[in-house]
Amino acid sequence: MHKTITTVVALVAALSLNGCMQSNTSKGAALGTATGALVGSMSGSWGRGALIGAGVGALGGYIVDQHERKK
Repeated sequence: MHKTITTVVALVAALSLNGCMQSNTSKGAALGTATGALVGSMSGSWGRGALIGAGVGALGGYIVDQHERKK
């Protein structure tokens, strides 16, 4: 029960902050964190999932930012 509540809180926080962020890197990190926490909670390690998701999301957002600047 505690993991579910923590996961829901992390997801809501990340998604609500996402509207205030300007760069794709920040958005990717926030969404990656939320998604990673959600997936990680299902496997028993929401913290590790959140960290991995944040890294992957930030990297993806950075790549999108760089691609848009080249246009």
